[in-house]
Amino acid sequence: MTTIPLFLSGAEIAFILFILIMVFGADKIPDIARGLGKGMRGVQNATNEIKHEVLSKVNEQRKESGGIRDNIQKQVSETKEELKKNTNSMNYK
Repeated sequence: MTTIPLFLSGAEIAFILFILIMVFGADKIPDIARGLGKGMRGVQNATNEIKHEVLSKVNEQRKESGGIRDNIQKQVSETKEELKKNTNSMNYK
């Protein structure tokens, strides 16, 4: 399995352009580039939509868990106060 280099030299880019011109012709290259641009925009838009949906769900969950967390903290505080009252009343008897 070969890996694709991330950076191409000027000679490699020129060779690829030469092959593209030979295969598709000079008049078709702008159409191909436009099609690739539209495809990339479509992928980017879909990715942004998915990211937006995930973030909105995370925010919803945070809001819900925040309310639950506040309720639990309130109950724990009340229980601590009751325990303090009960232990104080036991110590004095």
